[in-house]
Formats: sequence, structure tokens, C-alpha cells
Amino acid sequence: MAVYTVHEPPLRSGAPPEPERFVFVRDGFSFWALLFGPLWMLRHRMWLELFGYVAVVAGLSILLRLSGSAGVGSLVWTLLALLIGFEAGTMRRFALRRRGFRNIGVVVGDDLELAERRFFDAWVRGSSRGEAATRDEAVATYSAARLPDPSSPVLGLFPEPGASP
Repeated sequence: MAVYTVHEPPLRSGAPPEPERFVFVRDGFSFWALLFGPLWMLRHRMWLELFGYVAVVAGLSILLRLSGSAGVGSLVWTLLALLIGFEAGTMRRFALRRRGFRNIGVVVGDDLELAERRFFDAWVRGSSRGEAATRDEAVATYSAARLPDPSSPVLGLFPEPGASP
């Protein structure tokens, strides 16, 4: 199951929210950002992140050239690519927040289509009652994982000291 954060675009003057402009950002590792970091940033219009990436690459290139160690260069570039892959979702959320998008919830689904369907089903249910959907109603989660009962004597897999079996 993939976890997505849902971002609502800035509202236009008095217009209702436009569902086709909502952005779902997958949480977790991005394979495409690992392989094609700068192109991935261009595709998602992440200009500030791209300029930061170019500055870091230029600085690292100068440092590696001055140090004269050829074997370390490939390790440094691999680690930089891994960092971009792991932090791709965070960078994208940061870019959306800068553009005025508002994080309105989290949704879980097997793929993007199912996550969108779950989110918009909850969103429409809230608006059909004549009220705006609250954050809790808009967040559609997978119900297989449940929080433990607070009155239970078992914490995790271990009983609390002094609890009767």
C-alpha cells in the first residue's frame, strides 16, 4: 500500500476548488528521481531545487577535483543520487507549498488511481451534506491496521508489569 499526501491548489477568486488540479504526492523512494534527478526536477517544475542541485554538484565537483581522489567521486555521486531518490517526495511537497498549495490530507491506496478514488469519495460525501469535508473525513485510510485498545493490559506483544493474564 502506498501513502500519498493530497495538496489543494490555491483557490481562484470565489471559485470552488477544482478537483482536477489537486496533486497527489507519493511518500517514499522515487526510482525516477534517483536515475534522472535534474530531469525529474524539471518535469515537476522544481526550479529552486534544481538550482540548489546544480550548486551542490558544482561545489562537489570542485572539491573532488582539488582532492585528487578518483575513487571517491563515484561514491559521492551515487550517494547524492540516493539522497535525491529518498527525498524526492519531500522536495516536491516543499515546491508545492511554495506555490501556495495546501496539504489537506493523507490517503492510502494500492496505486494512484485507488488513492484518488478513496480521497474524492470521502470529499464528495462531505460536500453532499452541504458542509465542507473535514480533514478527518477527507482522509481515507486502509482499515486493516487498527490502534490498540488503551484499556488493554498488553502493550505491543508484552504484558504490562502486574497485569493479570
